[in-house]
Amino acid sequence: MAAGRRRVLVTGGAGFIGTHTVLQLLKDGFDVAIIDNFDNSVEEAVDRVRELAGADLSKNLKFYLGDLRNKEDLDKVFSENKFDAVMHFAGLKAVGESVAKPFRYFDNNLVGSINLYKTMEKYGCKKLVFSSSATVYGQPEKIPCVEDFELKAMNPYGRTKLFLEEIARDIQNADSEWSIILLRYFNPVGAHESGRIGEDPKGIPNNLMPYIHQVAVGRLPELNVYGHDYPTKDGSAVRDYIHVVDLADGHIAALRKLFATENIGCIAYNLGTGCGTSVLEMVAAFEKASGKKIPIKLCPRRSGDATAVYASTEKAQKELGWRAKYGVAEMCRDQWNWASKNPYGYQRKP
Repeated sequence: MAAGRRRVLVTGGAGFIGTHTVLQLLKDGFDVAIIDNFDNSVEEAVDRVRELAGADLSKNLKFYLGDLRNKEDLDKVFSENKFDAVMHFAGLKAVGESVAKPFRYFDNNLVGSINLYKTMEKYGCKKLVFSSSATVYGQPEKIPCVEDFELKAMNPYGRTKLFLEEIARDIQNADSEWSIILLRYFNPVGAHESGRIGEDPKGIPNNLMPYIHQVAVGRLPELNVYGHDYPTKDGSAVRDYIHVVDLADGHIAALRKLFATENIGCIAYNLGTGCGTSVLEMVAAFEKASGKKIPIKLCPRRSGDATAVYASTEKAQKELGWRAKYGVAEMCRDQWNWASKNPYGYQRKP
């Protein structure tokens, strides 16, 4: 790896958002190391990032198979590299699963992250971009969600993100050398334009787009739409969907802000488009992009789901110089490109 270049550790870098961000980091001239335990990701995703980056840039990527809950794994990575910053994506992220298995979420998301922060402290790496979530707003009293809203998560997954934000604030309060940016994502969808990397959840998808995508390629018979009696324009829940490439660019903007700003403290930014799209509108847009009819089954609401959540994005525009470029049509186009080329995700066919 070249001297004088910034070196970034990306935890969970083999995952959906991680892979897209690692690719952007490499293209933007950073040296990158990934640590991932392949809990909800696969090695093939990292191989494809190398392929997309090309031979020259992929020389600047290291991969470590490891688990943040294992301190030895973290020590190995930090003792072999001097990192300028960490981007922390690693964690479980399914709302429904977290309600059923809260300990799995506390163990993975909380214990793993605390180990990471302690190891960063030990090795003197105190710049962090943390993957938070719009779930920290719970069911907001008004929308769009602004960063200074009261935080109140509605499920164990959201609470782990909320606790980790609080922990980050406490660490930074105790030691002003820490610089931390908390990025609250809304609903990441889409895929890289090449169709080589994208979202590939194990098991039945918990998020809307991979579910639609699996119906479109014939892996699932129909889409379950949870909740059709919400007080929204068509009765389905409203969310702020953001293209994963826009999200990756938001991370680079946050990282540059950390490097450029003294005493930034611990600060949160929303990453979304600022527009709400209903589940049924998203289905219609995907049908248009794919030319496929998506059979739907209307189901009762899920516990822990909010009616409508979308972002105020002014703070990120003003302070990070970032805004989402892609709309719902491009999200669906790129999702379908990935789905049609990789009907079984990174596997050939089970």
